[in-house]
Amino acid sequence: MTKNLLFDFSVDKAAKTVFVTREFDADQSLVWDAFTKAEILDQWNAPAPFTARTKYMNFKVGGKRFYAMVSPEGQERWIIQEYTSITPKTNFKLFNAFADDNETPQLPGSHWNYTFSEQNGITKVSIIIYNESLERLEKMIELGFKEGFTVSLNQLEDILSALNK
Repeated sequence: MTKNLLFDFSVDKAAKTVFVTREFDADQSLVWDAFTKAEILDQWNAPAPFTARTKYMNFKVGGKRFYAMVSPEGQERWIIQEYTSITPKTNFKLFNAFADDNETPQLPGSHWNYTFSEQNGITKVSIIIYNESLERLEKMIELGFKEGFTVSLNQLEDILSALNK
């Protein structure tokens, strides 16, 4: 049975903010793990044909994830994230910035706020992405963030479906 799952993506340029809401047919604990464990993140957190490769991840307040989006040709685009707040199973926040391979952030960055809730076996993830500059937000949009993130979230849906069996 196919369920009609919510997917909403909107941009508020005046507020320099992207809003994403996505439902998954999986329990909240599994969806939480998919966003907070490197071995699962690496399976979906880059839009195909790109792959994600985590160099290290320490999911705790003040901890960091340093990973690359790797092109089919092997080119790496590094990203560093620092976790600023964690409420287990329901919310976490991080600061996100592109970086070089020595972990030096390329500022400005963005602040991501993830909220998880479950109702009747459907988990809703709400993501608010505040960009430190309008220029950064516009560059994200120009580079196809909506399309790429949509592909990544669809990849996650497939993984969750397989894990849920």
